[in-house]
Amino acid sequence: MLTETSLSIWGWGSLGIVLSLITFGPFVIFYLAFYILCFVGGGFVVTLLFGKTNSEKYLEQCEHSFLPPTSTGIPKCLEEMKREARTIKIDRRLTGANIIDEPLQQVIQFSLRDYVQYWYYTLSDDESFLLEIRQTLQNALIQFATRSKEIDWQPYFTTRIVDDFGTHLRVFRKAQQKITEKDDQVKGTAEDLIDAFFEVEVEMEKDVCRDLVSTSPKDEEGFLRDLCEVLLYLLLPPGDFQNKIMRYFVREILARGILLPLINQLSDPDYINQYIIWMIRDSNCNYEAFMNIIKLSDNIGELEAVRDKAAEELQYLRSLDTAGDDINTIKNQINSLLFVKKVCDSRIQRLQSGKEINTVKLAANFGKLCTVPLDSILVDNVALQFFMDYMQQTGGQAHLFFWMTVEGYRVTAQQQLEVLSSRQKDGKHQTNQTKGLLRAAAVGIYEQYLSEKASPRVTVDDYLVAKLADTLNHEDPTPEIFDDIQRKVYELMLRDERFYPSFRQNALYVRMLAELDMLKDPSFRGSDDGDGESFNGSPTGSINLSLDDLSNVSSDDSVQLHAYISDTGVCNDHGKTYALYAITVHRRSLNSEEMWKTYRRYSDFHDFHMRITEQFENLSSILKLPGKKTFNNMDRDFLEKRKKDLNAYLQLLLTPEMMKASPALAHYVYDFLENKAYSKGKGDFARKMDTFVNPLRNSMRNVSNAVKSLPDSFAEGMTKMSDNMGKMSERLGQDIRQSFFKVPPLIPKTDSDPEHCRVSAQLDDTVDDNIPLRVMLLLMDEVFDLKERNQWLRRNIKNLLQQLIRATYGDTINRKIVDHVDWMTSPEQVADLVKRFRDTFWPNGILAETVPCRDKAIRMRTRVAGKTKLLSIMPDELKHIIGAETTRKGILRVFEMFQHNQLNRRMVYVFLEGFLESLFPQYKFRDLFNRLHSRSKQMQKYKQKLQTTQAPSLQKR
Repeated sequence: MLTETSLSIWGWGSLGIVLSLITFGPFVIFYLAFYILCFVGGGFVVTLLFGKTNSEKYLEQCEHSFLPPTSTGIPKCLEEMKREARTIKIDRRLTGANIIDEPLQQVIQFSLRDYVQYWYYTLSDDESFLLEIRQTLQNALIQFATRSKEIDWQPYFTTRIVDDFGTHLRVFRKAQQKITEKDDQVKGTAEDLIDAFFEVEVEMEKDVCRDLVSTSPKDEEGFLRDLCEVLLYLLLPPGDFQNKIMRYFVREILARGILLPLINQLSDPDYINQYIIWMIRDSNCNYEAFMNIIKLSDNIGELEAVRDKAAEELQYLRSLDTAGDDINTIKNQINSLLFVKKVCDSRIQRLQSGKEINTVKLAANFGKLCTVPLDSILVDNVALQFFMDYMQQTGGQAHLFFWMTVEGYRVTAQQQLEVLSSRQKDGKHQTNQTKGLLRAAAVGIYEQYLSEKASPRVTVDDYLVAKLADTLNHEDPTPEIFDDIQRKVYELMLRDERFYPSFRQNALYVRMLAELDMLKDPSFRGSDDGDGESFNGSPTGSINLSLDDLSNVSSDDSVQLHAYISDTGVCNDHGKTYALYAITVHRRSLNSEEMWKTYRRYSDFHDFHMRITEQFENLSSILKLPGKKTFNNMDRDFLEKRKKDLNAYLQLLLTPEMMKASPALAHYVYDFLENKAYSKGKGDFARKMDTFVNPLRNSMRNVSNAVKSLPDSFAEGMTKMSDNMGKMSERLGQDIRQSFFKVPPLIPKTDSDPEHCRVSAQLDDTVDDNIPLRVMLLLMDEVFDLKERNQWLRRNIKNLLQQLIRATYGDTINRKIVDHVDWMTSPEQVADLVKRFRDTFWPNGILAETVPCRDKAIRMRTRVAGKTKLLSIMPDELKHIIGAETTRKGILRVFEMFQHNQLNRRMVYVFLEGFLESLFPQYKFRDLFNRLHSRSKQMQKYKQKLQTTQAPSLQKR
């Protein structure tokens, strides 16, 4: 039954499907599904429209319904908010000085306008928030100004800031030495130098390192935020500080809107280089300094920038269509540019090939060195210190010490006898006392150097020693009592192969020539085969002649030099009329003959004459320069007579007898006759101060002053020398000997290494004229690294500084420094600084745009210009005191220190920390900065290193 029913269902179902397919076609299933979907969708639309109509009617009914009245508080708040804002009066007084307050108010206004208003007005029109921020800033500035008035800024400007700069320079110098010691052949990168710098910093500071704030922008911003928040806590009223929103706004404005852009600008090397050039804009660039910079540069980028600029100028000059007199000027300019380009190419080639670039080493290997006579060495303090070092190495220091002590004895004895003679004329009799002091001094020299007990003992003929002893026993001592023995000692040092002859073959002699500026930079020429090394110096003519070439053959008899004035002319420069002399120079050698012209004024002749007569005293009686006379355009007869006299002067100067009598004279003659701008020496004022700035040059009269404490004044000094005459020889010998044992006279003995502590920790507070000496010694010691030189030179410089201070200012130096600090912190100067800040960040009242980064070539040429300017302003007196090479290295070291952005940032933060510590002495800012810098990676490494080194010692205990 069930089976039949199932079959009927399937049968009827199949029949229905077949009939549907026949009737409606094969798409009947899709039609059916479509009809069902339309039915459902239509029902949904009808329901939606019905609900929407009913909802609108219901909402309309709700709007017209009456709700119960609200409380009175809400309408009152709405009424208060809609009420027109009252005008808030703000006191515009900030510092009490109107000239400061006016630009300071403008800075506040511009800061709010450009950092707050531009986004705040998109949120609200309410002015009260802006006024509250302004009031908060003003409160902080008022508190800051009040604190500044209560502080004595003299210690900060005269001690702290100089100490920070000197310590920064010391860390940089030690970092350079550390990089050099790692690998002498491979030059360290800038990153290696920065890492080494912060390693040395943490070793010196012990408890702080500023590597993160100087190298990481993120950590720097965090440091400035924390610092600004601390300052706001100190400067703002408690109510304003507790307002977090206000505090954060002010903090961000100070940190990111003012401090960070200012620090970015101050630490930019290119900005510093431009500022250096602007500071010394009044001094002209010296050609010799420019060429020295090119020859000494180890930066390929600098050399390429100068070379490319020279090539550009060459292309322009060659494109000019000129004739007449202008063609000669253009040819000279082209020759000069060709020479500069050639030197740059040579230097680049040497740097890229990895060859030796050290001037001293190159000269020692390839150069023909100038000959400096022993008598010239003994009267030049720079040369003498190198000879001292050499004599100490060879064991002959006793002979040199004896010679210097006797020279000092002679000078002092002559002075005392002159004083004695003048007192006798005045009726004052102290003959016995003075002669007793002279005898005691002479006996002291005898016992120290010539007696059997002397150690070391000066070896001279016994009969001379016996004669001296007999004279001391039976006769009154005279200034010339040691002359015979001193002459023998001089001949021994001159002729003994152990001393002066060997010194000329030693590396110290080459270094001495470099310090005397008698050693030029050898440059690369030609290929590696044959004579690839030579000296180049002159940029003019056909580049065949140079001072260096001439200096190398100064002792060669086969080279003949002839010069005469071939023409005269009248020149007008800025309204001043003067005569100009054209000198034709012929140089003949066995293989060549060259000729060139150079142009000199009478003032050049006068300066040259003063130079050589100071250096060679015997020339003053032989050479006579025609007297100076005011030049008259119409006085042609006088001009011809002057030409004749100067020709006679040149002919006498260039005679072979004159050159042979003074071999070192050739260097000065060639420098004067070289075809370049003549670099004048000391001016009249400098020559008058020569006894202060260059001891031992004119005579050995300054030896006694250079090796013992200088008197406070010349009159008082005569009394002091008379009182201490008996101890003179002992002091002379001890002072000179101590110069080799590295015992600095100004540095007290400490347990720590002086090189691993701050600079100020090494100064003795008991030194006379402490403030100026502190400043000068810090700069001299660290800039020129004088601690590496023997202490005789350091004592010499200390004495010179004391004399210069007293001669220039007398006893008023402290008052002058205080007056200068007061002037720096005066309202006028502070107002000027605020105006400069305002005009820098908001020129013409508009926020300055970000300065685009200058082209690399321009920045490199700016570096060259900055170094050239610095070298050009260095006075010759400084070179005479510490040496030309040391002066150049010191100046270039300071310049190189400013070429690293991270190191400049570190120095700015050090100055800022010192400023805040001085401004808030009652708060522990030092501990605060140590905590802010505590996350330093270098600091963590240093602590781990200390723990590692201390662990074995603790285990032994």
